[in-house]
Amino acid sequence: MDYKLTKKPKECTIIQGFPSIGLVSTIATKFLIEHLTVEKIGSIHSNKILPIAAIHKGEIIEPISIYYNKKYNLIIIQALAEVTGFEWEMAETILKMAKELKAVEIITLEGTGTQQKKMNTFYYSNIPKRKIDPLERINEGAIMGVTAAIFLKADKFPITCLFVETNSGLPDSEAAAKIVKALDIYKNMKVNFKPLLETAKVFESNLRTHMEKSKEIMMQQRSRNTETNYIG
Repeated sequence: MDYKLTKKPKECTIIQGFPSIGLVSTIATKFLIEHLTVEKIGSIHSNKILPIAAIHKGEIIEPISIYYNKKYNLIIIQALAEVTGFEWEMAETILKMAKELKAVEIITLEGTGTQQKKMNTFYYSNIPKRKIDPLERINEGAIMGVTAAIFLKADKFPITCLFVETNSGLPDSEAAAKIVKALDIYKNMKVNFKPLLETAKVFESNLRTHMEKSKEIMMQQRSRNTETNYIG
């Protein structure tokens, strides 16, 4: 697994969001890419990543694409593919890129399940004195997936995770809007999250179709691998 970049902006902030509960991270990063002035500068590639791509505005969108926003000096990693089974490798690749670019911080976006109707936003950072008012800092809880692997591999590299609660197993644009708002509070980006709510239904439907197709391909590959092992 490795990454390729056509530009290497220094001292940037990296925002990453891999598929999480309610696909909050995926929806939020997609929204940022649509509503900030960005250019595609690279991708993360591996033969372990499912060979599936989206077509958007006549262009192929790779499973894991890297975009750059000059105004805020942001790199946004958009992940449309599941990375289950190689989270450690993905974390190492992102940290390798962050260190090469001398990034000031990695910000991860995560959805977390709740049974409550009210969806709260929280944060956790390995920077002890980091405060993001009025968000509450998590002192107890669990982190999983790529985000957990990044924290565990980071050593002293600055990492901050923004969490939003979601009570939906389906794509949740309302929760994604809340995490975009939290990101706006943290980085003062002046991003209007209201359009995300207005276009939620169409976007959720398209994203659900894409993710279902990804899971279908993954199941087919696992089935073929099982058959091969049995025959062998």
